[in-house]
Amino acid sequence: MNRIKDFSDLKDRIVEWIQQYCVDNSIKSLVIGVSGGIDSAVSSTLAASTGLPVYALGMPIHQKEDQEVLSDTHLDWLQQNFSNVIVNKFDLTKVFDTFEYTMREFGVNELSLANSRSRLRMMTLYQIAGSVGGIVVGTGNKVEDYGIGFYTKYGDGGVDIAPIADLYKTEVWKLGEHLGIDQRIIEAQPTDGLWEDGRTDEDQIGTSYEMLEWVMEKGFYEDPMFLSEEQINAISTYNKFNTQNKHKMISIPTFKL
Repeated sequence: MNRIKDFSDLKDRIVEWIQQYCVDNSIKSLVIGVSGGIDSAVSSTLAASTGLPVYALGMPIHQKEDQEVLSDTHLDWLQQNFSNVIVNKFDLTKVFDTFEYTMREFGVNELSLANSRSRLRMMTLYQIAGSVGGIVVGTGNKVEDYGIGFYTKYGDGGVDIAPIADLYKTEVWKLGEHLGIDQRIIEAQPTDGLWEDGRTDEDQIGTSYEMLEWVMEKGFYEDPMFLSEEQINAISTYNKFNTQNKHKMISIPTFKL
């Protein structure tokens, strides 16, 4: 992927875009969740660079230690480098456990519970945003938001503004390097952090972000006769996720009079 020549210019453009949106809509502050992954690290750093009050939240739920350490590391870094950042950490584990217990009569659906973790975090972000006159900043990238719909509907997909949703994952990594994001976060295997077994994004999707980016940029234009097995698998995987998650990426079906 070679769409971006100047990451310094890209950073300035995104920051100015956020600032202008806030001016146009009388927004007082920005609220964002920090998971320990590269997407939230980059998005929160861009938000902090606007100079607006930024509420950066850690929201662990039965979190793996390495994920929580990376989240805490970035929250500390934000607070040390930006005087406009207010850090809060809410351990939502007990809240989630109570919810899970309350729902026990319907049985245990692991996917549904994983999505409930994400939605509980969304509720927390909007509770803070409503209290401080802010908006919720999204952390999704182009592949997740507009390619395969790899996010929770009304969970991490419930946001007000999406500063990196037109950037591919590999571009987010490079922007992260430019912004000085901790190398451990850049090198960490991407994960949504919603599963107790610590499965990665690639474990769940079945191919890499790099291959999905290839599909979105070039894969559909290549001659099938000359595709590798890896490329064929990537196209098939992209089509499967894009189809099954289409409901997330289109307007809600509405009956019209």
